[in-house]
Amino acid sequence: MKKLTHFYIDDVIWVFRDLTRQRPASIFDNFFLKVLKEAHDKYGLKAQLNVFYRTDFYYGMDDFSLADMTDAYKAEFEAASDWLKMGFHSRQEFPDYPWVNAKYEDVKQVFEDIRREVTRFAGENSFTYAVNPHWLPMSKAGVQALYDCGVRLMSVTLGTPHEYSGDPTTLPYGHAQRLLSNRQPETRLFTRDTLDASIASSICGYNHMSGDVEEIVKNTLTSYPDGEIGMNFTKFGGGIILNLSDLATLDQEFAPLLGNEYIGYCTHEQYSYPDYFGYEPDHGDKILKAAEIMHANGYTYFFYD
Repeated sequence: MKKLTHFYIDDVIWVFRDLTRQRPASIFDNFFLKVLKEAHDKYGLKAQLNVFYRTDFYYGMDDFSLADMTDAYKAEFEAASDWLKMGFHSRQEFPDYPWVNAKYEDVKQVFEDIRREVTRFAGENSFTYAVNPHWLPMSKAGVQALYDCGVRLMSVTLGTPHEYSGDPTTLPYGHAQRLLSNRQPETRLFTRDTLDASIASSICGYNHMSGDVEEIVKNTLTSYPDGEIGMNFTKFGGGIILNLSDLATLDQEFAPLLGNEYIGYCTHEQYSYPDYFGYEPDHGDKILKAAEIMHANGYTYFFYD
């Protein structure tokens, strides 16, 4: 059995800001991309960066968008496109669940904005059409918009659905407002398998699987076709999120998964940055350690494209 692994990093935007403003000689002189290059050279890592279109004013009013990104490194991005790709995520970090009740035209616009800028500064081969939306849930209209933009595979939420009790205190971070704002018929709650207990009860949309269908795609490369829109649904990640894991216990966390034909895992860009409130000084070490574990156990990195 050939064993495959997929690695992705969500919430990516600050690296582009830094490249534009600091202008290093190489993109791999940037500390964030340098770690990915080391993991690629040593262990064959391939990384999908799921990008925001712009920074969020939550962190201050120093705006930066992909439209500001320099194209001075286009040739270098193109040369690395066999192992480093970028794809759609969201317009910006907040609010949470940006797409769960989204309108068709909003999803289409942000996808096209991100695609236009990424291909401008990094080339067509650097863009991926495999989509992992911010917070994952997507409305039916949003799934249709992605399909019309050329997307044929997207990630899903997995877990047992349940109805909203009407009590907003059962959801964290004001998520009840996200559930109810422009609520679509397919928007529900589900029980999430997560190390972050605060979001054990989460929102799901059209791209959700439970029951027998959930078991078809869990920890496998199988995708499940949606008979109405034509989108194929699968699960990019397998539950291991590096920024929620400890470096010292990564071996134990991966161990139960090592018999699977497929392991998907991820992290988030911001945990690499010292000025982020949740900064993890060993975040880069965790990326390298996970890649070492995958390589040592015979897993080959791939892109869904």
